[in-house]
Amino acid sequence: MPKTRDVESFGRGVEDRLVALSPLDPDAANSVDSLVRAMGETAFGGRRLGEAADVLEAMVRDPDCFVVVTISGAMTIAKQGVLLCEMIERGWVNAVVTTGALMTHGLTEGTGRLHFKHRPDMSDEELYSKGYNRVYDTIELERSLDDIETMLHEILQAHPDDEVLSSHAITRAIGSHLKANVPERAILTSAVNHDVPIYVPAFTDSELGLDFAIHNRLRDRDGRPPIRFDPFLDLDDFTERIRRQKSLGIFTIGGGVPRNWAQQVGPYLDILQLRLGIDEEIQRYRYAVRICPEPEHWGGLSGCSYSEGVSWGKFVPPSEGGRFAEVFADATIAWPLLVRAVMERTDSTAGSPVSEDDRSPRTPR
Repeated sequence: MPKTRDVESFGRGVEDRLVALSPLDPDAANSVDSLVRAMGETAFGGRRLGEAADVLEAMVRDPDCFVVVTISGAMTIAKQGVLLCEMIERGWVNAVVTTGALMTHGLTEGTGRLHFKHRPDMSDEELYSKGYNRVYDTIELERSLDDIETMLHEILQAHPDDEVLSSHAITRAIGSHLKANVPERAILTSAVNHDVPIYVPAFTDSELGLDFAIHNRLRDRDGRPPIRFDPFLDLDDFTERIRRQKSLGIFTIGGGVPRNWAQQVGPYLDILQLRLGIDEEIQRYRYAVRICPEPEHWGGLSGCSYSEGVSWGKFVPPSEGGRFAEVFADATIAWPLLVRAVMERTDSTAGSPVSEDDRSPRTPR
């Protein structure tokens, strides 16, 4: 590096293809989309949100893109479930990978039951004695969980003794039951209506998984054999869907098992080719958007960057057309803004809601 610099040689930005930023003018933003676009011309988290909206828009507008949504964290008890319903009903989603806890808490809302604000003056001991399960600042009633267990038991009772189930088969059965019996808008109902499979890789790590185990104990008490559960049916079903695609996109809230389970399909196809000699084009995610507050330097799976994922063969590298955006923020703040902004972009009239008749999915793949 030279000891002195010539001021005349200093760059002005444009000649080096630097993009100029713009001050955020709240008076000029007359919609959520215009606000998010303006944020994209600022810095830090605001710019990341604006960039994420651009990638999500490209993902959902690509007619060849099979979009996988992965969600972890307490998003349904945080009352974000209708956001996922909206994305499914608009045809933005082709598969969902999530946790059993999210589906359980989503059933509380989807069957017309309520979640409540936590009263800080109530101790956790008192909450336990009254059957109030606390998730940070929100309460899930034990009564609601008992009702969901009863509903799942009734659904599983109809399944034959020799059937082998997987998580996507169970969530589809629940969704079909909700569609026939419950008028509320629910994630599993939207998924059934639009032929979107929902996978729960860590199924036993949830109230829903425990309810399945209780059902088998009741079967044993009644002299019936237990229903068998095979998680590899989920892996095989998801992989076969991915194999048929021309382009892949992934939209992630949080991280954890749902995120990695969906992302590992590229490495799975890779090692099938390497170790078994299966000659086929390997599918990797071309578009990727993630909302998660966890930084990558903690070393947790939730913090793994997309560029790191390229090294594992999970994503198309940017040099070959991969488009990634990561927003390090609370999803209850960023997700609604992102979805609303892209809704306004894709609606024929900016800001107008889409009717149920217009919520037609892309051709199932």
